[in-house]
Amino acid sequence: MKITDLKPTIVWKFFHQVTQVPRPSKKEGKMIEFLESFAKEYKIAIKKDEAGNLLMSKPATPGMEDRPVVVLQSHMDMVCEKNNGTKHDFDNDPIETIVDGEWLRANGTTLGADNGIGVAAELALLASDDIQHGPIECLFTVDEETGLTGAKALKEGFMTGDILLNLDSEDEGEIFMGCAGGKDTQAVFHYEPRDTNPNMQYFKIEVKGLNGGHSGGEIHKGLGNANKILNRFLYLMQNTYQEDFFLFEFNGGNLRNAIPREASAVFSVPEHYKHDVRTALNVFIAEIEDELHKIEPDLSILLETEPRRDWAIDPSTAYRLITSLYACPHGVYAMSHDIPGLVETSTNLASVKMKPENTIRIETSQRSSILSSRDDVANTVRAVFTLAGAQVTWGDGYPGWKPNPDSEILKVAEESYKRLFGVDAKVKAIHAGLECGLFLDKYPALDMISFGPTLTGVHSPDERMHIPSVDKFWKHLLDVLAHIPAKN
Repeated sequence: MKITDLKPTIVWKFFHQVTQVPRPSKKEGKMIEFLESFAKEYKIAIKKDEAGNLLMSKPATPGMEDRPVVVLQSHMDMVCEKNNGTKHDFDNDPIETIVDGEWLRANGTTLGADNGIGVAAELALLASDDIQHGPIECLFTVDEETGLTGAKALKEGFMTGDILLNLDSEDEGEIFMGCAGGKDTQAVFHYEPRDTNPNMQYFKIEVKGLNGGHSGGEIHKGLGNANKILNRFLYLMQNTYQEDFFLFEFNGGNLRNAIPREASAVFSVPEHYKHDVRTALNVFIAEIEDELHKIEPDLSILLETEPRRDWAIDPSTAYRLITSLYACPHGVYAMSHDIPGLVETSTNLASVKMKPENTIRIETSQRSSILSSRDDVANTVRAVFTLAGAQVTWGDGYPGWKPNPDSEILKVAEESYKRLFGVDAKVKAIHAGLECGLFLDKYPALDMISFGPTLTGVHSPDERMHIPSVDKFWKHLLDVLAHIPAKN
């Protein structure tokens, strides 16, 4: 079965078209062209702001003119991750989709259902002439995944709706009424290249096979962090061999909002210790597998000999780097006292990268539904790297979306779900960041909810979308639109 054989046909038709358009974050030009071409083909009113956000408008169907304007919103960019050995150019190649039973996945890459399925649902609604709805505006934002810059740049008056339906959630049957705010903390180490010793044994160590995943939606699962696992072994080597240990490279993780799946490093010790290193690694692997075997069954730690390198990171910087990475917190920091089961505050040690001009850059991200707690954990991370002598900076951050249990659109969505499926939807707040908090800055009167079909493994090549949940999501969306009450 192919993706175009799936039901509802119109939604899968447009999702397939979306997968054929390259759309990395900050490189949405081709996607913008595709959406503009769509608007022209279907004679849909469209406008674009300076950031590249697009807004398409469609009038009410007959008899629904007295309804308030509803904004449907999705982001057009996607996280671009692939497995080692997968040949794929995200700037130019389409996503290859595979129907796997009740699930849709990609061939060794992220699927881009986050948030391509939301985009597809909006396009299906705009293209249809047999769906009952009041006046609607469809907002497509840029660069959600790497900075929320589209939502941040949105100006007052660009959209006119009183209600906003965010289509960027990942659990069908759940309606979200709030989300966490976030902040990024970066640390940079500057090192001096040092000459190497020919009488050394050089090793490359790789941590692979971890699940990875979204640092908001999956931080509570206790997934392995490749950077932390790799650094734990380097810390052992550094403390065992001390002045005889040299570090040459450390690279791990990619995106600030993804739990790192892979990491690698190059180090050396005196040649006569090479067998001791392998013995130590075998013990280390057994310990890590014992700790993580249930959640990370495919974890792999490989050690190979490496040719001599021309230079090493100076010992002082290597020591401060490894020690601070060991001390840097990662994972759940606090659980909510107000909403049972909700992660309130967390931090993600996202990436460690060798950069030009003898620098090593560390990216971390902090989230919390409480602003002061977000800043507290960001200060904790900052303190760790400041004590280690790194240069620490912060991103602008973004606000959370405070839950509103009395929301009118929430009541409409709850009643709709019960009417359609005979069970109550679960009403929740989400630890992941959504653009909704930023929309409230410019449009404080917006009444908002977020919902979507079921996705798993987002932000990793394991990303999958549950096919039957797409049909339920679509039916729910249409029923909500049909039952928006008339304006007072």
